[in-house]
Amino acid sequence: MRGNNVLGIIFANADDSAVPEITGVRSMASVPFGGGYRLIDFVLSKMVNAGMTKVGIITNNNYQSLMDHIGGGKPWDLSRKSEGLYLLPPFNYDAVDNYNTSRVGALKNISHFLERSNEEYVFISDCTTVTDAELSELFSFHEAKNADITVAFVNGKTPALSDQPVISEMDGDGRVTRLSFGEPGQEGRFLAKLTLMKKSLLERLVAECWAKGLGSFEKDIFMHNLDKLRIYGCEIKGFVRVIDSLASFFEANFALLDRENYTRLFCSAPVLTKVYEDMPAVYGLGSSVSNSLIADGCIINGTVENSILFRGCRVERGAVVKNSILFPHAFIAEDAKVEYCITDKSVTIRHGKTLVGADTYPVYIGKNIQI
Repeated sequence: MRGNNVLGIIFANADDSAVPEITGVRSMASVPFGGGYRLIDFVLSKMVNAGMTKVGIITNNNYQSLMDHIGGGKPWDLSRKSEGLYLLPPFNYDAVDNYNTSRVGALKNISHFLERSNEEYVFISDCTTVTDAELSELFSFHEAKNADITVAFVNGKTPALSDQPVISEMDGDGRVTRLSFGEPGQEGRFLAKLTLMKKSLLERLVAECWAKGLGSFEKDIFMHNLDKLRIYGCEIKGFVRVIDSLASFFEANFALLDRENYTRLFCSAPVLTKVYEDMPAVYGLGSSVSNSLIADGCIINGTVENSILFRGCRVERGAVVKNSILFPHAFIAEDAKVEYCITDKSVTIRHGKTLVGADTYPVYIGKNIQI
């Protein structure tokens, strides 16, 4: 299967409610991750690395930050005269309701985009899963099994996401024979919401569900067609993190402080993103930094331990940042202490203030807030 014969569809706002603190001002796709990236960078880079040349991003609200980040798609070589990157927002008030109600409704509203696309296959993804798995392996699996639909699954604890299916039964060949909705935290084979099928099949299934007033992609397309279609499960291994809460977002970021995890995610294949021209990080006399990811443009005069700092952060003399994530342009004043915290963009922690959370319940400080 050629990558340029596969159309990419990304749900930018899927499961925004998993981390409402962060997605209050942005979509899940544009949530910062790993010191210099956004969640959409990982799936978009996987698509491009697999040879895909046309990608549609379905979004329904809070997409200003996303538009600023992806622009015309140049960092991913998707700024083209034909094909390339397409942003697919609702086109009227009724469409907004359809986008919010179900994935089927959102796909129905982009039917014109699907019809005009010449690709034979379509790959559908959310932005909640960060993995080093390569899509070319999924494509090869789909062809080898002669599958109608291929879904990626992970062996592990079921995430607390809406409509999260779990594979209850599979035959010896890998065909899914039973799906159910799993309990969060329960060990099982949960779907990573990465799906591959023929475009014509997707259009037919969406049209049928819409005509019957059905709207659940997982229940009305997957579960309802287990006997009618050859639905196969392809296991993804290696580095896999699913963002389903603020605590899981915190843990997924800190997993990158392990050199092996960082190498798996970023060195096996390039992860592309919008690049900002900025000076290198500056470390002042008497500063102390250990086991941390520090982006360009940061100025460190204090102490930083086991933390992730995005571009333009400043830590003043006597300030201490431990086990924390600082989004761009955070300012930690002299003698302030921040531990187990997530600070959104342009947060200021003033002189002598102390903020301490816990690894299972990090403190979150909203955008532009001063403390």
